Amino acid sequence: MSLFSSTAAWVTDEHRMFAEAAGRFLDDELVPNIETWVDNGVVDRDFWRKAGETGLMAGAIPEEFGGVGGGMGFDAVTIYEQTSRGDAGWGYGIQSIVTHYITAYGSEEQKAKWLPGLASGEMVGAIAMTEPGTGSDLQAVRTTAEKDGNSYRINGSKIFITNGQTADLIIVVAKTDKTLGSKGVSLIALETEGAEGFRRGRNLKKLGMKANDTAELFFEDVKVPMTNLIGPEEGHGFYQLMKQLPWERLTIGIMALGAIDFALAETVKYVQERKAFGQRVMDFQNTRFKLAECKTKAEVLRSFVNDCIGRLEAGQLDAATASMVKYYGSEVQNEIMHECLQLFGGYGFMMEYPIARLYADARVQMIYGGTNEVMKELIARSMDV
Repeated sequence: MSLFSSTAAWVTDEHRMFAEAAGRFLDDELVPNIETWVDNGVVDRDFWRKAGETGLMAGAIPEEFGGVGGGMGFDAVTIYEQTSRGDAGWGYGIQSIVTHYITAYGSEEQKAKWLPGLASGEMVGAIAMTEPGTGSDLQAVRTTAEKDGNSYRINGSKIFITNGQTADLIIVVAKTDKTLGSKGVSLIALETEGAEGFRRGRNLKKLGMKANDTAELFFEDVKVPMTNLIGPEEGHGFYQLMKQLPWERLTIGIMALGAIDFALAETVKYVQERKAFGQRVMDFQNTRFKLAECKTKAEVLRSFVNDCIGRLEAGQLDAATASMVKYYGSEVQNEIMHECLQLFGGYGFMMEYPIARLYADARVQMIYGGTNEVMKELIARSMDV
């Protein structure tokens, strides 16, 4: 299994070596712990630090801030190597997103303060967009950040926040001017340690992705220095979100591909060993045809994902194409998990087999990062010229 398609122009020898090193580390440190993390509802902080020591989270972070100084392709490799081992619990995808907001829009002081910790795993990041009454419509957020001397006072709540229980640094989407609509949205970084008025709700119980801590967050007059504003001035938050959302949506496509590759490998192994009516399940034409269909869809997605990574590296990944890879990848992922679980028969319904967990994990891929219905609307707008 590999992220790389045979025609991917963005791939270098460094990417391949990085993938091999990441794979070895994850085989040793992630795979044996997946079920424990699922049971606990959270990934151990010790794993984050070990991943940092290995350089797994530093690929695209500038060297002067503790990183390797490569492009976004290195983050893509880490996400794929994780998910292709059957894991959707480690919240590295969000860590990468937070990192790139700071890299793209943070001041030199902010980069120096936060990027080394995000690279080393000493700091876990989260981004707080969704609210109880606001999902994909980010212009309608109700959380506010009002000026108070040289600080902001943040009030409001967020829900479904990945890494919410463990995050040390949270980028909060808030209204700094309630009268300006999207132009009143700003991004403000909150360091959670010692933050008075900041409270985490319970670790939310979910259908899938159970090892990934997800929380509701509450802000009651939380004071944050004005120097924690992301960007040169207020009101740039919506623009920043729109510019970075293509990466978030591409990560969902990459996660889909990784999960598909793992599911297909597990399913092929199972149907080769399992017998019914005196022959291997693999020997039934229906099995072979279903697997052929799934493999074809996986390779189409692999080519599309690689094309999008190449566009991203070249600064050319537009919102419509990112919406397509998110929509298509998550739809195909759910289709393939359905087919693979069916080939496992009754055992596919048992949680002792990874396919059951992957089936549950897949469902939210069509919801977060913007629902697939929103993705279709964005794609359609690009056609209505």
